[in-house]
Amino acid sequence: MKLLLDTNILLWSAANKLPLVAEKLILDKSNHLFFSSACIWEVVIKADLGRTDFLVDPYALYSGLLNNGYNEMSITVRHTLAVSSLPDIHKDPFDRIMLAQAITEGIQFLTSDARLASYPAPVILV
Repeated sequence: MKLLLDTNILLWSAANKLPLVAEKLILDKSNHLFFSSACIWEVVIKADLGRTDFLVDPYALYSGLLNNGYNEMSITVRHTLAVSSLPDIHKDPFDRIMLAQAITEGIQFLTSDARLASYPAPVILV
């Protein structure tokens, strides 16, 4: 299964604080793990805003993801256009673009955000 991981899941993974369900999915070698370029952007922006839950070195996070076999998913115009078709359930632009990426690419979006799970989309809530 292909999994696009939400930023919180990636940060929890880096801190070894994953929920058991997420940990099992991530450690399952048959799954292909993806992270969005929006995740790194989100970390940079929210850390600059003083959010203590985003205090991580974005360079180290990016390097660690690549070194651990994660695949980077860049944002394309198709992804940005897909945001316009999303119902107005969630306001966070980072979450909306990642959800649009998952929908456009036909892969599962792994998140801990219950609002994202309410979208008619391929979301796995942990």
